[in-house]
This record gives sequence, structure tokens and C-alpha cells, in this order.
Amino acid sequence: MQTEVKKSPDMSNLWMPFTANRQFKAHPRMLTAAKGMYYTAGDSHQVLDGTSGLWCVNAGHGRQAIVDAISRQAASLDYAPSFQIGHEDSFLAASDVAAMMPQGLDRVFFTNSGSESVDTALKIAVAYHRARGEGQRTRLIGRERGYHGVGFGGISVGGISPNRKAFSGVLLPGVDHLPHTHDLAHNAWSHGQPAWGGEHFANALESIIALHDASTIAAVIVEPLAGSTGVLLPPKGYLERLRAITEKHGILLIFDEVITGFGRLGAATASEFFGVTPDLITMAKGISNAAVPAGAVAVRRSVHDTIIDASAAGIEFFHGYTYSAHPLATAAVRATLGIYRDEGLFQRAAGLAAPFEAAAHALKGSPHVIDIRNLGLVAGIEMAPRPGAPGARAAEVFSKCFDQGVLVRYTGDTIAVSPPLIITEDQIAQLFGTLATVLATVD
Repeated sequence: MQTEVKKSPDMSNLWMPFTANRQFKAHPRMLTAAKGMYYTAGDSHQVLDGTSGLWCVNAGHGRQAIVDAISRQAASLDYAPSFQIGHEDSFLAASDVAAMMPQGLDRVFFTNSGSESVDTALKIAVAYHRARGEGQRTRLIGRERGYHGVGFGGISVGGISPNRKAFSGVLLPGVDHLPHTHDLAHNAWSHGQPAWGGEHFANALESIIALHDASTIAAVIVEPLAGSTGVLLPPKGYLERLRAITEKHGILLIFDEVITGFGRLGAATASEFFGVTPDLITMAKGISNAAVPAGAVAVRRSVHDTIIDASAAGIEFFHGYTYSAHPLATAAVRATLGIYRDEGLFQRAAGLAAPFEAAAHALKGSPHVIDIRNLGLVAGIEMAPRPGAPGARAAEVFSKCFDQGVLVRYTGDTIAVSPPLIITEDQIAQLFGTLATVLATVD
């Protein structure tokens, strides 16, 4: 019997996102299946998922309850428009999300991604001030090295220069940036939140307010923990101080929790974990376990009510998406949140934080490693850049880890790990043990 050989797909038509396309297509890494903690690669070897896909598969892959919920919904209601028409699951999903949010943030606007959630939150902030008679408050404050997706609003408040430079001439006007919170001189090798710099970094907001005047500023947006830029942690007191300053000046505070939401730090939100409640929370990724693209903005009730009550009869907020509260997405959201709740996955993540931290910091002393930082089930291993080739070391570590059966992420010369919340202690040992082996081979 002749064995059928599977033909490789033509790769020329697909323009891959955030990828060195020529390099990838010359040496592709393909995935064919996923279940639990593992991907199956194109050559059939198993790859431990050390990154929850892309910070998003918090409950692990192939969860049957989510598959069944999506299948039932597709068979009964494949699509429903969300403009002037509703479907029951959209309201039930909003209630489920609201129940996991901090008290008071119980108005939910559905989107399809983190990028859309950020642009939605920025629009809500501007609309809120306009509704309360301060329409001049249009300025937005982001942060250096911040990542808020790839919409023009998100890039404008974001602070990762390669993402911004090609579009610099068409970004939103009236945007300023706080300094980032990364300071190796004071905080290298921190276990959990760094001790130094909280008020120092946050007080920069007072200087920005003095420059522009609070009466022109609509909102400040930050990631409680910045992931895509290399795992930057908030120093102790930092978020508390930002909250105090924004409240004093009547400025809305937005937490971008696309990464930190739904258990990453051992709580439903980073807001809950840190005990600091913003006015809006953006989310995506873990909200649906990435089974269907989905996102949302949780809004303080008073912000929502101000916009609704100040509007004339008819549409109160001229914004939305064709796929807002898509039936398959809301089914995935409800099933996913049910898994988090029924299996106690947030509490499980909190219980694994200590062994995860110990395994991460055991890499101290590995070649080229200049810092390790961690919080919850997130760790960043920063390496000194290779002379004349920044990012090359981390790219090599990523590639070698994949070949040895572990998926990590890299940004610049920082390796980031953020596994699904179902990871075991043995798999934590496998994850960091493979990293240790690979780091010993990299020049």
C-alpha cells in the first residue's frame, strides 16, 4: 500500500502578522493540533505551551465545554446583528463578565479583540467628558513601552517605537506618555513587585498635568503589568499613586487588562489583585480562551450613565462593530468563564505562583541573563543583547526551545513565559529546565 504524502501548502498568499515573513517561509514552524498543555507541531513532536498561545489560552487547549457551546450556538444562531437587535446570550455573557469585574464596573461593551477594546475605551473616555460638559478634555496619556494593540488609537497611546514609527505622521494628536517603570539599576532580580520607584514613576503624571492642564486631559491608560514589551512590573505603590492623581484631577483611569485579565496574576483581574480600581478595564484574549475572537470593555456605571443620560433620544454612543457580541463569541465567553469559576483556575494560578517564581529565578546565573522578573504566572528573562544584533539571542532561544518541545515568546532580548493556568509543577520544571538547557548553548 502506498503511503500518501501530505503536500505542504503554498505560503505565498498569506501575509503573516508581526512576523519576519521571508525568514519564516524559508524555515516554517507549523502547528497541527492542540490539547491541554500541548501543541502538536507539523513534524508531530509535542510542544509544551509556555505562553498560553499568545497570552490567551488560559484554560488550556481543546476544552470540550467550550467546543460544545460554540457548536450548539453555530447550529441554532450562527449570527445576529447587534445594532438595534439583541440575542439572549449577549446579555447573559455581559452579566457573567460583570460578575468578575471590580465593584461598580458592571457595564460591558463587547468587541472582538484587545485593539478594538482599547479604541472603544478611549472613545468612551472622550464621550464621557463631552457628556458632562467638558468637551475640551480630549488629551490621552499613555506610557513609554506600553502596548495597546494596533488600532490608530492604541498605537497613539502605546509606546513601542517600532510599532509607531511607520505611522508617526498619522497618529492621534494630543497624546503624551508617562515614563515606563523598568529600572534595572534599582530593581534587577526582583521577586514580584519591585520595591523601588512607585511614587517616583507615577509622579511624572503630575508634571504632564502641569504642562497640559488637567482640564484638557480625558484619560490615562496603562497596563497594570506590561507583557508585550518584555514583562515590566509596576513597582509597589505605583498603581495606587496613579489612581490618586487621576481622581484628584477628574481624569479617567483605564487599565488595559488584555493580558492580565482572567487569572494571569491569580485573580479575576489585576485590579482585584492589586486592590486598585480604575474607571474602565479593557479585556480580550482569556475572556473566550481564544476559542473565538472576543473582547470587551468594563465601564464604571457612573461613566456609562453619564453618557446615556446626557444624550438626546436615539443612539447615545455612535460606536460598535458588526461582530460585537457575536453569538459564537458570547457562547465561548460564557463557557470559558464557567470553566474558570467551576474549576477554581484563578485560585489554582495563585497557588502555583510560588513554585513558578522559584523555577524562574533558578535561571539566575545562566549565560547572558541580566534580569529575571515575575508576578503570578508571568515571568520575563532578560538577556544582554548580542553586540550589533539586538534581539538575536532571544530569537535563537525561542527557536531552540521550540525544537526541544517548549513554546516561549520573545520581545527584544527578553524571553516571556505565561503558561495556561492548568500547568502542573512538573510542567513548570519542564518549561524552565528546557530554558536552562537552551540558554547554556547560546553565544
